[in-house]
Amino acid sequence: MAVGEFRLRVRYAKAGRARFLSHLEVMRALERSARRAGLPYAVTKGFNPRMKVAFGPALPVGTGGSREYFDAWLLRPVPSAEALKRLEVSTPPDLPVEDARYVHMREPSLTAAATVARYEVAVGGEGVTPELIEKALATVVGEGRLELEHKGKTKVFDLARSLPEEARVRSCGPPWIVEVTTRMGQEGSLRPDMLLNEALSRIASDGAVVSVTRTDILIEEEGVWLRPL
Repeated sequence: MAVGEFRLRVRYAKAGRARFLSHLEVMRALERSARRAGLPYAVTKGFNPRMKVAFGPALPVGTGGSREYFDAWLLRPVPSAEALKRLEVSTPPDLPVEDARYVHMREPSLTAAATVARYEVAVGGEGVTPELIEKALATVVGEGRLELEHKGKTKVFDLARSLPEEARVRSCGPPWIVEVTTRMGQEGSLRPDMLLNEALSRIASDGAVVSVTRTDILIEEEGVWLRPL
C-alpha cells in the first residue's frame, strides 16, 4: 500500500446524452470533475504522470448505466460526505455522482472483481408482445450456445454460463423492458442488445432493441452477489 494514499470509490450514473460517450470520454469527463472538486488526488509515476484513478467495466457507446463506479486515490482523506458534495456540484448533469465511500487499498480492481452485470433492455416494434419476446429468447437459449460476429470477430458463448439468471420481461410496455443478467470476464461478455436482436431475428420479428441500461455490476463472493458500494 502506498503511504499517504486513500482509495475513494465513487458511484455515478451515465444517462441522457452521456450514454453516447465512449468509455474514454467518460473517464476524461469525470477526471476533470474530480479536479474541479478540488480533491487531493494522487498521480501515477513515470514520464507522463496522470490522475491515479481506475474505472469499472466499460460500457459500449449508446448504453446507459444506473450504478457505475470508479476508484480515485487521494493523498489525504477528505470525509466521504464532503467529497461526495464536492463531486455532485462539479460533475455534468448526465454523469451525476450519487455516492462516495472509502474502500480498502488491497481490494481487487473493479474490472477484476465485478463478474456479473444486470441490464434493462427496451424492446419495441410493431406486433411485439411479451409472449413473442419470451418465445424468441427461449429459441436461442434452448440451443445452449450462441455465435455472434462483432467488429469482424466471431465469438461463441456458452449460454448456461453467460446467462446466470433467466431473462424476464416486464409487462410495462411498449416498449417492453427485458431484464437480462450476464457474466463478465476476460473471455468476453455477452452484450444483451446483441442477444435480443439475434433472438428476435430467429423468429422473423420486426422488433428491435430501443435502448440498453446497465442497472448493476456485481461482485460474486461464495455464491453471493454483492454491489461494489
